[in-house]
Amino acid sequence: MSYLFTSESVSEGHPDKIADQISDALIDHFLAYDPDSKVACETLVTTGQVVLAGEVKSKAYLDVQQIARDTINKIGYTKGEYQFDGNSCGVLSAIHEQSQDINQGVDRASKEEQGAGDQGMMFGYATNETENYMPLALEISHRLLKELAALRREMKDITYLRPDAKAQVTLQYSDDNKPERIDAIVVSTQHDDFDEDEAMLAKIKSDIINILIPRVKASFDADTQALFGDDIKFHINPTGKFVIGGPHGDAGLTGRKIIVDTYGGKGAHGGGAFSGKDPSKVDRSAAYATRHIAKNLVAAGVASEILVQVSYAIGVVEPMGIFVNTYGTSKIDLTDGQIAEIVSSIFDMRPFAIESRLKLRNPIYTETAAYGHMGRTPEVKTVVFESPYEGRKEIKVETFTWEKLDYVDQVKKAFNL
Repeated sequence: MSYLFTSESVSEGHPDKIADQISDALIDHFLAYDPDSKVACETLVTTGQVVLAGEVKSKAYLDVQQIARDTINKIGYTKGEYQFDGNSCGVLSAIHEQSQDINQGVDRASKEEQGAGDQGMMFGYATNETENYMPLALEISHRLLKELAALRREMKDITYLRPDAKAQVTLQYSDDNKPERIDAIVVSTQHDDFDEDEAMLAKIKSDIINILIPRVKASFDADTQALFGDDIKFHINPTGKFVIGGPHGDAGLTGRKIIVDTYGGKGAHGGGAFSGKDPSKVDRSAAYATRHIAKNLVAAGVASEILVQVSYAIGVVEPMGIFVNTYGTSKIDLTDGQIAEIVSSIFDMRPFAIESRLKLRNPIYTETAAYGHMGRTPEVKTVVFESPYEGRKEIKVETFTWEKLDYVDQVKKAFNL
């Protein structure tokens, strides 16, 4: 019997995502001016106010308030009527030096012997149901909100959009776990005030269905486009008016959208957030590394769907262990435990090895803080940083390195594929 599965995403203007983007903008600036920086910073946003807190060990000195304001303005909170805008909001910094008790377990005389920045377990997942090896419901949800943000910035086809938005997609799957159709789409978008509520709702629903949905549909391959049938149930701004939004409507916190950040509820999640943490924190780096492993294994043909878990003890170099689950989709004559053993021989999961392999000491994190950390496209680019204290710096970086299929040949050789 067929079944339904749902995933959601939130826009860059969602309060929690504002907080994530500010925290990661701070990470990038610290890493740009001091690649050895150790940072764990949290952000709170609410009506007219931003609070920055956390621990930092760095040679760089930054204007953290201005970085927060620039991030907020870039997202689109630039008007006083939003009750939250980058130029006028208060910014309170309570950032202080990192605990020496934690630092002693991470920093070592030899970088190769760097200990894990915390205990915990991290998961990576991949499935062959999309071209980027991501769950389809989440991928559609992300694209709905990316296109909605593009429409907001174009100010052409839809002129009343504000930055805060959420989307949710429900897919119907067959017994053999293949997507059959889109059952329902939910879109809630913040908007300017209208004179008449009824006319407002009708206009928004029409624009979402007739402008946004066709743009999203056209971005997919033919097989996925076929899932956009005429019987989709649409719920557009189902509560009605959505003028009050962003941090004025709800407070936002760093690290509160970890399922949006990863796989939309598919696979598993260890519970640790990513944003605001430098790569010595395995919550972040090992989650990227396990995604890298899972994606290369699926792309190499080991299985159609794979979950990889790794776990660490704080200050300990080697991981506690690696676990693999192929959900019965393995295409080779090995148990999941045997697959895990081979994976351990291919991928060095010591914290410094992960940082080096995936080039994680570069300022690449602001981009990850909206529309998912996984399933994105790697890109080589030059990023520019300005600081009244540290000057101007241009750095050539490679983004989303954990999405590269650069280990497929090694995996195939190891598994005789």
